Amino acid sequence: MAEMELLDSARHGTLRVSTTPDASRHFVQLVVDEFLSAALHYPILFARHPETGDLYPGALMGLVPDENLCLAADGSLAGYRPSDLERQAFYVSGENIAIDPDHPALATGRGDPVFESDGGAAPALRRVQAALRRLHVGLPETEAFIRRVEALQLVEPIDLNFEFDNGESLRLDSLYTISLDALHALPDDAVLALFRSGDMQLLYALTGSVRHIPFLARRRNDRLSGLTR
Repeated sequence: MAEMELLDSARHGTLRVSTTPDASRHFVQLVVDEFLSAALHYPILFARHPETGDLYPGALMGLVPDENLCLAADGSLAGYRPSDLERQAFYVSGENIAIDPDHPALATGRGDPVFESDGGAAPALRRVQAALRRLHVGLPETEAFIRRVEALQLVEPIDLNFEFDNGESLRLDSLYTISLDALHALPDDAVLALFRSGDMQLLYALTGSVRHIPFLARRRNDRLSGLTR
């Protein structure tokens, strides 16, 4: 990562932000405020942080690293674009926004302008600002949600195995989902608490989102067979 620069309309007036890096993101971190929107388009699963071992939720967009199977023909996401993609190359620095000028989202010179001609925030920058706010608020809320579902022992591993027409086999380990069996076995007072807190809606969104996994498998199978881009 290059040295960060504080975003400045005078210095970065011609800066453009591209969605090109979306193509290499196969698992995109989410916050709880995004679950209902993201679950309409992607499987939402949990992974463990490689350094801390803590669980975090993400949208599964591909079955192998550097592969996004959810892109439309023009390279854009056909469905909801998570905040962690929207804020690529942009970071919070105190009360300001900083950028990594060498990030692929900025380094291409293509994409949407960050600033208007008068120096005001262009729509792309306003989307980044909203994404950074959502992540700032949502990360601690998400950690608290995960602590609650872990305390109720609702998280279970999910093993995903795929066989493709070209003979390739693929197994995804170290991913987790919500156990419906464990959820349905909870005592009534725990269920009522989940319902009143809004967690129950989130849990059912998570469990329902796994229906998108076969779509990813079909899309990868078609790609391996040369039927799609």
